[in-house]
Amino acid sequence: MNKNYYAIIMAGGVGSRFWPVSTTEFPKQFHDMLGTGETLIQKTFTRLSQIIPKENILILTNELYNDIVLEQLPMIQQEQIVLEPAMRNTAPCILYASLKIKKQNPDAVMVVAPSDHWIEDEVQFCSNLQYAFDFCERDENLMTLGILPTFANTGYGYIEFDKLDSRPIKKVKQFREKPDYATARKFIQSRNYLWNAGIFVWSAKTVLKAYEEFQPVMYDHFMNGYETLNTPNEEAFIRDNYPLAQNISVDYAILEKAQNVYVLPATFDWNDLGTWGSLYDKLPKDEQENAVVNASVYLENATNNIIRTEGKKLVVIDGLTDYIIVDKDDVLLIYPKNKEQDIKQIVSKIQ
Repeated sequence: MNKNYYAIIMAGGVGSRFWPVSTTEFPKQFHDMLGTGETLIQKTFTRLSQIIPKENILILTNELYNDIVLEQLPMIQQEQIVLEPAMRNTAPCILYASLKIKKQNPDAVMVVAPSDHWIEDEVQFCSNLQYAFDFCERDENLMTLGILPTFANTGYGYIEFDKLDSRPIKKVKQFREKPDYATARKFIQSRNYLWNAGIFVWSAKTVLKAYEEFQPVMYDHFMNGYETLNTPNEEAFIRDNYPLAQNISVDYAILEKAQNVYVLPATFDWNDLGTWGSLYDKLPKDEQENAVVNASVYLENATNNIIRTEGKKLVVIDGLTDYIIVDKDDVLLIYPKNKEQDIKQIVSKIQ
């Protein structure tokens, strides 16, 4: 394995669209959402460790989840967990972790990957990742892996690439925000748009050069504590200074400004498991297209539902179609699938 390969696994999100299973205390990346015997973060770590040395994989998460990470990934050391004392979106945390990696290995090339995505074809994933690593080692490139869209999804951001670019790796023209349905359909019909999966590849030198150019205030803010990184003094510097960083995504902060951004259309299957509906798509179904997890069911006139309980609870349903039915502790959720994006707002109102 190449000792210059590193990974940053992003594991700080709350996953509120998966409420009531995913909570602030125990988010979705630490759950076995598909009943495979492994949690999402365990699957992600296993997948990345096929190409990246285990000791070079950093887990970027909120300090609330330190003990959960150590419990679920007993093969890693405490120093591989990069703790955020406050939630500040992806730009500050990627900068923080990239500086730590550069100080450890100036020749590092890294992948930044979410902890909660589902990828079945791991052979193709590793092949795509190796291709991206080679591309970013050769030159100063910022890269992302884009997903070929299968329908007009309004829940994802999109990447527009040059239609005339016939190379396997395409020059990015622009990043597009989550569109409405009509715009998403136009994107699909244009055939030069990809879903933005939030999987990035670059060398430590290249990404830090981009931060220095496009986010000089944030760059200088973290560089003030560069000498403390990977030392016992790091925790105090980060505790005092991290919450002062701007709350901004790496897409806005860097990628939408840089001219050296490329995308590889991925050849692996992908699901971001962002909602109950996306989980429903991955689960086996009965003859009436119901997906059932950890439940015993008696169903009549019930189709296209996802039903999940704890402890094999008996669920009796008559006359429901396209619903999310989830029983967890003292919460019962019965909600239309076509309104699943609203669950996040419902949770914030309840809390």
